[in-house]
Amino acid sequence: MFANAEIGIDLGTANLLIYSKSKGVVFNEPSVVAVDSKSGNVLAVGHEAKEMIGKTPANITSIRPLKDGVIADYEVTSQMLSEMLKKVSKRVGVSMRKPNVIICAPTGSTSVERRAIENAVKEYGAKHVHIIEEPLAAAIGAGLPVDEPVSNVVVDIGGGTSEVAIISFGGVVSAQSVRVGGDHIDAAIIQYVRKNYNVLIGERTAETIKMEIGYALVEHEPVIIEVRGRDLVAGLPKTITLDSKEIQEAIREPLENILEAIKSTLENCPPELSGDIVDQGITVTGGGALLKGMSDWLTGEVDVPVHIAENPLECVAIGTGKSLQMIHKLQKASK
Repeated sequence: MFANAEIGIDLGTANLLIYSKSKGVVFNEPSVVAVDSKSGNVLAVGHEAKEMIGKTPANITSIRPLKDGVIADYEVTSQMLSEMLKKVSKRVGVSMRKPNVIICAPTGSTSVERRAIENAVKEYGAKHVHIIEEPLAAAIGAGLPVDEPVSNVVVDIGGGTSEVAIISFGGVVSAQSVRVGGDHIDAAIIQYVRKNYNVLIGERTAETIKMEIGYALVEHEPVIIEVRGRDLVAGLPKTITLDSKEIQEAIREPLENILEAIKSTLENCPPELSGDIVDQGITVTGGGALLKGMSDWLTGEVDVPVHIAENPLECVAIGTGKSLQMIHKLQKASK
């Protein structure tokens, strides 16, 4: 299509993934930037910056510049993109000067939020920037037949938002975006431990608890984990034991909010497409798809088969990359 480098970017609240047309997913690191607050210089991005969270001196702050799927700190996002594209350039050995970029935005994002995403990419020097809706990218990445006249239901549970969409003929028929995702599940765990144990734990510990013993609302054999935090009364380090049943209760509310969005999207589905949903089922992508028992719980709640995508974490990035070939079709469908 163009002689320039062609890349797809999944600018996620938790992780930033970059897809190169020739090499597939070439970058997958946390959307975190470590900044020197005195000079404003970026000291580290990605894994390196995430390792610094909660462990740095006062003059260094680790920032997550995206919140709820959109840009919260424009300057830092711009710098983060620039640093990450430099890393990709070295890794792939392809010049990233004036790339053609496809980047996704949540379905609920405003035109101002979309413009901020577009400008942040253009500031790096991108030649063409196309924005596509996140669930559409997720569906393409999951290998669903989005350009056929059948309904494809995709639920993308990311770090900051969960997107539910019914897609047919290359366009979104009905969609809902809720600002609830993996980060809110982590926050619910932090709050629960604070309230019930008087212990303060960090974001990374909460994420570990979620990954190790987090379960969707299904019956399961209880599992336990030992975690360390700071006793809020004594101010000293303290080790506590948590079990999966109590964590399941702690994260009930964010999970039910996601379920509510799925149900309300299905209720808005045109009757002609409802039959397809029963046959095709629902595909879940994003990091939230990896929560234990997720497909069993959703299948029981919505009475429709629920499948977890083959590579849920990379679906959106793969979808942005694949849509480079079908951008003209998608743009016609969205008009």
